[in-house]
Amino acid sequence: MAGAEDGPGQQLELDEDEAACCRWGAQHAGARELAALYSPGKRFQEWCCVVLCFSLIAHNLVHLLLLARWEHTPLIILGVVAGALIADFLSGLVHWGADTWGSVELPVVGKAFIRPFREHHIDPTAITRHDFIETNGDNCLVTLLPLLNMAYKFRTQSPEALEQLCYPWECFVFCLIIFGTFTNQIHKWSHTYFGLPRWVILLQDWHVILPRKHHRIHHVSPHETYFCITTGWLNYPLEKIGFWRRLEDLIQGLTGEKPRADDMKWAQKIK
Repeated sequence: MAGAEDGPGQQLELDEDEAACCRWGAQHAGARELAALYSPGKRFQEWCCVVLCFSLIAHNLVHLLLLARWEHTPLIILGVVAGALIADFLSGLVHWGADTWGSVELPVVGKAFIRPFREHHIDPTAITRHDFIETNGDNCLVTLLPLLNMAYKFRTQSPEALEQLCYPWECFVFCLIIFGTFTNQIHKWSHTYFGLPRWVILLQDWHVILPRKHHRIHHVSPHETYFCITTGWLNYPLEKIGFWRRLEDLIQGLTGEKPRADDMKWAQKIK
């Protein structure tokens, strides 16, 4: 299927066979079925994760600011850049894994975590209709453990020990957590063409966060490249070395599983 996500003033180009079997967007049969699998239990889990995650972020940020010293500045800057790079790679790894392998029918993780990835390829703008909780709930779940570990250190270690032994490291971990927590929000902004705050557009234009035009490359079916969705900095170098294709070939050779088979199954639903 050779088509990308619709943008303002653009039409999706499909050949005759594709046009006959698929209508991309919220009206697509697969998209409707996948959207209906979003359950009240999943919603409750997301609410709990978001509330707890942002409470811990606020708690840890206060403690980091109280321990900050001017001499820490170079290491903090290094930590921000390193955190952004590693978060970008991890976002690509998770995105690639959920896009490429597994099935919505898998127990627990299928409907809860793989389902949104299948829906997103059929209806890329569905994410723009998700509220803050649905957009960020899963990422908040992932970052809870490192946030809890950091909060535990702040509660059990003296300020002197934290400052002397591991303050720059904790700053790096905190930056990595922040980028990881907001990855889906950044992803949502990359699909939002109207009504974005000016500061978000500037960050996209400066490529501090994932730009809209850059992310469109991923949405050319079969969605097999440019998986990193935090900053997008690593997409080009990983594509140049064929990182994802080599990894897929290795896994397919070991398991016999075909990449993106489940993704295509949902895309081809017509009723």
